[in-house]
Amino acid sequence: MSSIDPAHDSLYRMRQRTTGKRERRTRMIVLEAVSHDFDGRPVLVDIDLTLAERRIGIVGANGSGKSTFARLLNGLVVPNHGHVLIDGIDTRKDVKAIRRKVGFVFQNPDHQIVMPIVAEDMAFGLKARKIPKGEIDGRIDAALARYGLGHLRERPVHTLSGGEKQLVALSAVLVTEPTIIVFDEPTTLLDLRNRNRVAEAIDALPHPTIVVTHDLDLLSGFERVLMIADGRVAADGRPADVLAFYREQMR
Repeated sequence: MSSIDPAHDSLYRMRQRTTGKRERRTRMIVLEAVSHDFDGRPVLVDIDLTLAERRIGIVGANGSGKSTFARLLNGLVVPNHGHVLIDGIDTRKDVKAIRRKVGFVFQNPDHQIVMPIVAEDMAFGLKARKIPKGEIDGRIDAALARYGLGHLRERPVHTLSGGEKQLVALSAVLVTEPTIIVFDEPTTLLDLRNRNRVAEAIDALPHPTIVVTHDLDLLSGFERVLMIADGRVAADGRPADVLAFYREQMR
């Protein structure tokens, strides 16, 4: 796919004209002149964005930089140049505060689940924050009940299905009460039934949610979609417009 200059892309310009309206909203992620490279190889290049919609999708080819973009949003990656601000907090300056605000759900839940029993894993982050035991138990019960997973509370994690693991990973994020949730390709490893369960869970979240995905149908009801190409924002706007543009570019 050829490189696309955002300055000459009509979808990108359309979104830029609405930036002032977004900046008046309360929950905001701001990227200011953000660039990042790995071992001298540019991965993201000069990105300026304000993200404030409730549901935002990120699409792009493999290697486009979209997963690195997602990791910038909760301090898993700190940009080589520029700044990422979450509700005004710079990810460079207070990563603990950022991690409290932004929950991150990985593509592979095995990379996220660290304890052998479901309840133990969900309690792990809360114990680190010194939450009282009684409150921990209540939060775990409520998070599992949300997805009808209460019967898995004492189950060994290795006995869960892929869909159950992904919902447990999401539940473990929710018990920490983040204000924003970022998903990195949450349905890639799932069969259709479990893909639909996870899609319904994402759709029902009240949190501002950012989803990196190749599953374009997952984004049809979102407010905004970004397309990343060659480390830049190549298109930015309504899902119907951006996804049609993306499909055309991927032919």
